[in-house]
Amino acid sequence: MHIRIGTRGSRLALAQTKEVADTLRHAYPEDTFEIITIKTKGDKNVHQPLHMLGDKGIFVKEIEEQILNGRIDMGVHSMKDMPSHIPSGLVFAKIWKREDPRDVLIAKQGGLLFDLPPHAVIATGSLRRSLQIKALRPDLQMIGIRGNVDTRLQKMRDGNIDGLIMAAAGMHRLGLHDQISEYFSVDAVIPACAQGALALECRKSDHWLKEKLDALQYEPDAVCVEAERMFLACIGGGCHIPMGAYCMCTSAEYRMIGMLGKEGSSHICRKEMNGNDPLLLAKRLAQTLMQEVRHG
Repeated sequence: MHIRIGTRGSRLALAQTKEVADTLRHAYPEDTFEIITIKTKGDKNVHQPLHMLGDKGIFVKEIEEQILNGRIDMGVHSMKDMPSHIPSGLVFAKIWKREDPRDVLIAKQGGLLFDLPPHAVIATGSLRRSLQIKALRPDLQMIGIRGNVDTRLQKMRDGNIDGLIMAAAGMHRLGLHDQISEYFSVDAVIPACAQGALALECRKSDHWLKEKLDALQYEPDAVCVEAERMFLACIGGGCHIPMGAYCMCTSAEYRMIGMLGKEGSSHICRKEMNGNDPLLLAKRLAQTLMQEVRHG
């Protein structure tokens, strides 16, 4: 069987899609796999801040359209970019092993966040990251930035930017571990829902393909990512609402941390909960945070 895999054309998107294709080739040597690049709305508009571009699906809609019309068989996305609901006729495969979910600092001169000089300029494309970093270092000047990983790194080198806040997963997939100055714990900077996980999307009617993809799932990560996605669905938010959640399995139960902000405000609410049912935990955490934000 020949399987066509759709992806965005950035170096990171291509790297993670190549990783998926290589895994599939190894698991299913009788099949062939072709990578097809597709330009999305988020790629075409590289100047406007992400939270001003509207819904959370700006990097995926065109790929989903190509799956639905049969031009490609599946798409590879970053799960953190995916809306809580996907178009009718499409389905996600079960989650494979997740990359490092943490956020990181890339400092121009090296060093940790608290080593940066007073009022240093830090760039990020995420309100969630910006508000949490500002809470750690209120003196920092947080500015927005767009573009792929290489573009952001170049903007830092060329401009008046002292550091970037990025996802560890993207830096790792590009082999840029040595550029990372500091890893933030998931408690210090709560990640985006499903950060580090890949979304493998195909037609619901292609049972044969979904079975092949599902067979490669990594259940511990699949359970936790599903809970984080449930949190996202309960909040009902898009890119314009700063929010994040991370679920982890401890020896006896699940622990979940979450943060939620209010649009147009710098205030964020944070909460931690423990329990045996990760989906129920996600719902309870989302409801509690929404109540706090409403009355805060």
